[in-house]
Amino acid sequence: MNSPTVTVEQARRAGSNRLQSISDTAKLDADIILSEVMLMHRNMLNMMSHVELSAVQQNNFETLLSRRMAGEPIAYITGSKEFWSLEFCVSPATLVPRPETELVVERTMVHCNDLDSPDIADLGTGCGAIALALAVELGRSNIVATDISKEALQVARQNQRNLNLENVALIQGDWTDTLSTMRFDVIASNPPYIRKGDPCLTDIFMQHEPKLALIAGMDGLSAIRRIIQSSMRYLNPGGWLVVEHGFDQAEAVRKIMMRNCYADICTFEDLAGLPRVTEGRALS
Repeated sequence: MNSPTVTVEQARRAGSNRLQSISDTAKLDADIILSEVMLMHRNMLNMMSHVELSAVQQNNFETLLSRRMAGEPIAYITGSKEFWSLEFCVSPATLVPRPETELVVERTMVHCNDLDSPDIADLGTGCGAIALALAVELGRSNIVATDISKEALQVARQNQRNLNLENVALIQGDWTDTLSTMRFDVIASNPPYIRKGDPCLTDIFMQHEPKLALIAGMDGLSAIRRIIQSSMRYLNPGGWLVVEHGFDQAEAVRKIMMRNCYADICTFEDLAGLPRVTEGRALS
């Protein structure tokens, strides 16, 4: 017996209703999944409301809905995520870029405003969001982006090709370990900063993201501590270190920077009003 036909509007409603229990953006999620299945921009769904899905489309829609119901982030289902008004490929090997990380890009740009050709490093680049956003905005910059994950760098290289950017060098390595004798005007990083055993790690959505990009020791500061300690010798005199951290870690990060002789240390809030990025300057 053939399955009953389903229209675009019926699929949208059914998908949204099913996702209500696991997502605060159930309607949007259903629309994104359906537009993926229909191979169209989701803005077109309203105009296609009475169009019937084929049997293959119905099956694909059900498959993707089930993945979302299991907690898989929408970005992994579609394979892409917008960041800094740019479209980035993502995979389970990379963290899904968050809006608050755009503050790292903003602060880095502030420190490059008066430089003709700034040298910038992005440590733990993942899909390349920070480095490539900076490369778009600062066309004369020279950017080095590192990541320990070979799989993450493959995604970053795909994004670099998609954006047709030549001013970024992607290097496999652990934080500053592969920077050799290079020096930078700004070092930026969105490292892992979640404490081991933190209750947030039980969230079904977060369980799909790479633990390497999330967890940083018992206090959540092991990666940040290492970056702060090692970055000073790779900064030009007057150069800046810009680091994202947890909303409750700002004071601890400032203290680590002070102990490592950074100057002009300051914390900035994200759009939600939470302390999210701390920076410090190398005097020599």
